[in-house]
Amino acid sequence: MRRRTHSRDDSEDDHGDNGEEDIDEDYKIEEYFEEDEQPLNMAIRSTGQVLKRLRSLMKHPQYVSEQVQAYIIPSCDCHQSEYIAECDKRREFISGFTGSAGTAIVTHDTAALFTDGRYYLQAERQLDKAHWQLVKEGLPGSPSQAEWLKKVLPNSSRVGCDPYVMPSTSWRNLSKELEQFGHQLIPVEKNLIDAIWDDRPAPPSNSIVPLDLKFTGESWREKVSKVHGEMQSKGASALIITALDEVAWLFNLRGSDIEYNPVFFAYAAVTTETVYLFVDESKLTSAARKHLRTEEFDEDGQDEAMSISLEIRPYKMFKDFVRRLVNQIPGKIWISNKSSEGLVSLIPEARRIESVSPILLMKAIKNPVELEGMRRAHIKDAVALCEFFAWLEEEVVLKKATVDELKAIEKLEEFRKTQADYVGPSFETISSVGPNAAVIHYRSTNDTNRIITQDEIYLCDSGAQFLDGTTDVTRTIHLGTPSDFQREAFTRVVKGHIALARLVFPSKTKGVMLDSFARKHLWEVGLDYLHGTGHGVGSYLNVHEGPSYISYKPYPDDPGLQPGNVLSNEPGYYEDGQFGVRIESLVVVKNAQTPHNFRNRGFLGFETITLVPIQTKLLDPSLLTREEIEWLDSYHQQCRDVVGKALEEQGRSQALQWLRKETQPLG
Repeated sequence: MRRRTHSRDDSEDDHGDNGEEDIDEDYKIEEYFEEDEQPLNMAIRSTGQVLKRLRSLMKHPQYVSEQVQAYIIPSCDCHQSEYIAECDKRREFISGFTGSAGTAIVTHDTAALFTDGRYYLQAERQLDKAHWQLVKEGLPGSPSQAEWLKKVLPNSSRVGCDPYVMPSTSWRNLSKELEQFGHQLIPVEKNLIDAIWDDRPAPPSNSIVPLDLKFTGESWREKVSKVHGEMQSKGASALIITALDEVAWLFNLRGSDIEYNPVFFAYAAVTTETVYLFVDESKLTSAARKHLRTEEFDEDGQDEAMSISLEIRPYKMFKDFVRRLVNQIPGKIWISNKSSEGLVSLIPEARRIESVSPILLMKAIKNPVELEGMRRAHIKDAVALCEFFAWLEEEVVLKKATVDELKAIEKLEEFRKTQADYVGPSFETISSVGPNAAVIHYRSTNDTNRIITQDEIYLCDSGAQFLDGTTDVTRTIHLGTPSDFQREAFTRVVKGHIALARLVFPSKTKGVMLDSFARKHLWEVGLDYLHGTGHGVGSYLNVHEGPSYISYKPYPDDPGLQPGNVLSNEPGYYEDGQFGVRIESLVVVKNAQTPHNFRNRGFLGFETITLVPIQTKLLDPSLLTREEIEWLDSYHQQCRDVVGKALEEQGRSQALQWLRKETQPLG
């Protein structure tokens, strides 16, 4: 054995869009690994030629009016989506790094990838080190993008970027920081990556379908009426909608243009008299067209709903529409501060209301129909997961069969497909064994695929899209005999999970104030994890949804938690090169009954809606309090009662037997 000492920090949210934690201090963790242990294999692609071509365009007058000394390639698409279509994976194309978060910066003689703690290991294994350097964001001493550019660029340099793939707030912050160093951020209208990406995939053209009122709880016309109310309160004559999930939610439409996310490429705009949908109309099914013209509405809102005029226009015409809108209507135009710099800059600052989209806030508070759908979806998902873990245990422990990470993914998908209204995964399943489980955003490939045995921890983080809801669940198990340290780490993660699940807090409390409760029991012994503790989840929409998060980092747009929010509760611990632990369930924010009510503020708590057993074999009961054991026993009884009933009704006896075994009370 030899020992390696390295820095770690507590940082970004798990498999999420929230990877920007600020770290107060560094500390050391000693990692032991075998002398002959090899790094996980991940494909490394040579990037020398594409970098050479990009650098030539950075000086070419056909693409830049004056040469730029650096070019920035963010991870975003034009809608600032977290997950993006293949045609928009420009940063992945130029760098070879496949993680969902990160920024590439290329100068005339060097290139750097900036990414957060979720992706350090992955980036180290994927980058072409002959041409790229990795900058680990969040670590003390790591430079910001502007600081790095200050070090590598000559004075008075021009830094280029496509303004349509960077959020306006990010653009302005970076621009100010660069100006302090004597540099200038320049919009480059022709995306330089597109110009050198010879085999760039075509944009997706998948069908758009309606989502029935029995799943949405509100017609799109009712939603528009509420948007009008928000616009009136802000004094806005028009609202520009750029986020794909906001467009899908507003119109009760779903698509599949981005893998795992039931969204489609579209923009929208709402004025006092008309609603505009900018989309490739050929993608609208006949059912979607009918839905947009005739969707039901409540009688109470009939007059206003019927007065709403809808116009469908070509997707590619949206920029011109915004320009004309500025000239044709008086008053203020509301656009999200998360929209691209390219679009925001089309609206004069004096005419602009640049703040959080009202749809983001409305969408985050699920109505009773959506909440009931989420609960149904989680019961169905729990049935599939119980079947999966029962099958896995039988194959590996009893039959001594060979099951690897990829086979496990396929089998879990088979079980989920048997459930009603199943659409597909909500993100790429993280099926990870032993050292692979220590890679927070691990992706199993033929090169990295590992056999699931009784000797190592297995971590499975997966989710499903059902018509009635979106799920996201992580369970960590050991099919053999865990070590004492693995049991301690697992138990402390579970203690944090329970602490958050049991928490009572004032209404509108921001998630940054709750994050420490999940870390407390790890911190007590000098442990931590490199991601946030919770993210919002959509209702048959994106598995990561703002504006509220439970995170070490404050989010300026977080309005505070409110009843109807759905978030994840997912503390973890990762021992590099050895194992990983994460326990993730989804929770609904609900009103809490308290004996007192300070200044009538109102208090809230969480209802856990994920109903999959937490493996008790991995626990060290001596570390659990009586209250924690009571919570766990009560949770497992709920799993027995609710999921057990569903398993019984569906005749899934093997999974039912497994569920009963895994939910035996500790107390």
